[in-house]
Amino acid sequence: MEALDYLAEERRKAEFDVEEMKIAWAGSRQAYEISDRVSRLVASDPVFRKDNRTMLSRKDLFKDTLKKAAHAWKRIIELRLSEEEASKLRFFVDQPVFTDLHWGMFIPAIKGSGTEEQKAKWLPLAYKMQIIGCYAQTELGHGSNVQGLETTATFDPHTDEFVIHSPTLTSSKWWPGGLGKVSTHAVVYARLITDGQDNGVHGFIVQLRSLDDHLPLPGITVGDIGMKFGSGAYNSMDNGVLRFDHVRIPRDQMLMGVSQVTREGKFLQSDVPRQLVYGTMVYVRQKIVADASCALSRAVCIATRYSAVRRQFGSHNGGPETQVIDYKTQQNRLFPLLASAYAFRFVGEWLKWLYTDVTQRLQANDFSTLPEVHACTAGLKSITTSATADAIEECRKLCGGHGYLSSSGLPELFAVYIPACTYEGDNVVLLLQVGRFLMKTVSQLGSGKKPVGTIAYMGRAEHLLQCRSEVQRAEDWLKPQVIVEAFEARAARMAVACSKNINKFPKQEDGFAELSADLAEAAVAHCQLIVVSKFIEKLQQDIPGKGVKRQLEILCSVYALSLLHKHLGDFVASGCITPEQGALANEQLRLLYSQVRPNAIALVDAFNYTDHYLGSILGRYDGNVYPKLYEEAWKDPLNETVVPDGYHEYVRPILKQHIRVARL
Repeated sequence: MEALDYLAEERRKAEFDVEEMKIAWAGSRQAYEISDRVSRLVASDPVFRKDNRTMLSRKDLFKDTLKKAAHAWKRIIELRLSEEEASKLRFFVDQPVFTDLHWGMFIPAIKGSGTEEQKAKWLPLAYKMQIIGCYAQTELGHGSNVQGLETTATFDPHTDEFVIHSPTLTSSKWWPGGLGKVSTHAVVYARLITDGQDNGVHGFIVQLRSLDDHLPLPGITVGDIGMKFGSGAYNSMDNGVLRFDHVRIPRDQMLMGVSQVTREGKFLQSDVPRQLVYGTMVYVRQKIVADASCALSRAVCIATRYSAVRRQFGSHNGGPETQVIDYKTQQNRLFPLLASAYAFRFVGEWLKWLYTDVTQRLQANDFSTLPEVHACTAGLKSITTSATADAIEECRKLCGGHGYLSSSGLPELFAVYIPACTYEGDNVVLLLQVGRFLMKTVSQLGSGKKPVGTIAYMGRAEHLLQCRSEVQRAEDWLKPQVIVEAFEARAARMAVACSKNINKFPKQEDGFAELSADLAEAAVAHCQLIVVSKFIEKLQQDIPGKGVKRQLEILCSVYALSLLHKHLGDFVASGCITPEQGALANEQLRLLYSQVRPNAIALVDAFNYTDHYLGSILGRYDGNVYPKLYEEAWKDPLNETVVPDGYHEYVRPILKQHIRVARL
C-alpha cells in the first residue's frame, strides 16, 4: 500500500463531521471561512514560498523577509482586507518579521497608554505604515525586572524636552524585534527624571531613523544583535540593540494617558487610573496563549500524520509492518499533546472574552477583577508556552530520525517558538507572581472578601481541604464534576500548604524566597485547573455537528487525566485522591486512547492547515512522504556538485598520502 493511501484510509475511520470540527476549532463559521480563504491565498502565492528558508544566509534570509512583508502589505491594500483578514494573512505567511512588533506591541502600547491627542496623531501614521514601530523595553542588563531598567528620560524645562540617555552599557535596549534594521520609531521605556526626582519607568515615543534616508538620527546607535538559535527560524527577525546619547524629544512624546509632566516640569498622576495599562498586557498575553495553540497544533498535526504513514516492526507472514500510531507507547506520548492543542485553543478563546470584559470594566473604573485577571493571564501565558515548547520537541522525537531533518518542519518550528518562554515575562517569574497572588488570596479567606473569577473555588476552601474523591470505577473519572473537584482540591491544598509554610518564617519575604519552588508548583496547579475548567465549560455550549461534541469530550478527558497521571504525586500527597484512584484514572486514560485512535487523523485535519503553512514533508496532507524526502535531499546546495568544493585541496591529499609533515 502506498503512503498516499494510508491517510485516505485513516480519514474514512472518522466518527465525526470534520467540517463542523473545523468550525469548532476556528471559533465560528465566519472565522473558519476567513482563515480558510486567507490561508489558501497565501499558499498559492509564489512570493510566500518558504521551502528554501533554512538554506539561506542571514543576509539573504532577511532580504527575503523584507520582500515578503512588502508583498503582504501590497496584497492587504489591493484586496482591501479587513483588520482580521490582514492579521490572518500575516499569520499564514509564517515568517517572523519586523511588522510583528509594529502591530502586536507598538500600536497596542500607544492605544493603551496614550492620550486621545497622541492616539489621533500617531495611530493613523502607524495604521498606514507611514512609520514603523517597535517596543523597546528589555535592556542588556534587565528583562523581567522592569523596575530595574536604567535608561533615563530627564525633563529639561528650559527647552520643554525630554533627554533620553543610556548611562551604562547594560542600559542598552536589547532584543526588540524590528529594531535592528527597520523600525523608524519605538515606544521606549525609561526612568522619568523630573527636577532630580526618579518617578519610575514610563513610555516615550522616540524617532530612531530618518524617514528620508533611513539613517539613525543623531545620538542614536542602533543595530542587529546577531544570529539566534536554529537555521532560518527567528533569524528572519532583526532583533536589535539601541543606545541613546542625550537624545532630545518633545515633551508631548511621553505617553501621558496615565501620568503626565507639565510644561513647568511637574509630575502628575492622571485622572485615568494607572491600572488601565494592564489592558494592553492582557491583550498581549491572550494573544500569546492563542499562538501556543497554533504552534502546538501544527507540531501535533505533523507528528500524527507521520505516525500513521510510518510503519515499523510487527510484520507477520510477509504482511505490512505495524503503523507507528498503533503502538501504545506512541499513543501515550502523542494523544495528550493532541488534547492539549484543543485545550489551549479553547482557553485562548475564553481569554479573548476576558480581555473584552476587563477592558469594559476598566473604562467604567471597575478594577475589582484586575488582580485575578493579571494573575490568570500571567499564569496561562507561562504554562501554555512551556508546555508547547516541550511538546514541539516531543513531536520531533515522535517522528524518529526523520524529525531531525529541516524538511520535517519541526526543528525550525521549535527554534521559532521557544523564545515565547522568555519574552513578555519569563515563565518562572510569571509563576511566582501567580504564587504571590494565591498567597494573598489565602490570607484573605477569613476576611469576608469573596474570591472571584478563576479563583472563586478558593471560597470553598474549607470543603476542598476536607473532601475525598468518591471514584470507585475507572469510568467515574469521565464525570466532569469529579475531575473538577480533584483539580480544585489539589490547587487549594497546595496553595494553603504553601501559605502555612511561608508563615513559619519570621519575615514573609524570606519565606517567599525559600519556598519559591513550592510557590511555582502551586501556581501551575491553579493554572491547569483553569484550562481544565474552561475546556469543560466549552462542552456545556451548543456544539453542532455529528459526533463533534463526543470527540471533544474524549479529548477533554484525555487532557485532564494525562495531567492527573503526570502530577499524580501532587494529587495523592495532598490527600484528595488515593493511589488506587490514581491507578483507575490511568486505566481510563488507556481506554480513551483507543477511542482517539480511529479519529486521530481527522482531528488534526480539523486544524485546516495547508501544506504551505505546515512546511513539513512528514506532515503532508496526502501522506506521500518518502518520495518527497528523497526529492528534497537533492535540492540541497551540497548536491549542486558531485565532487565537493575543497576535495582537491583537503581530501585528495589525505587519500593519496600527499600530506607534507614538517620536520622539527
